[in-house]
Amino acid sequence: MKITEETQVEDVLAGYPALTKVFIEFGLPCLVCGEPFWGTIGELARKHNVDVNELLKKINKIKKEIDEKI
Repeated sequence: MKITEETQVEDVLAGYPALTKVFIEFGLPCLVCGEPFWGTIGELARKHNVDVNELLKKINKIKKEIDEKI
């Protein structure tokens, strides 16, 4: 299952806690970073002026690597 703009941030981090580092790398607050955000990845990216396509590219790349190890 591919992560999209409409995917909830909390769902991503619940299923893939290792992706927290991607949010941090892009300067985005996330659930485990002490500044929780409840909403979609697209909403979070727009709120913080982050290129959502670049964010999703990196998230899905690392998610794929994690899935391949399982």
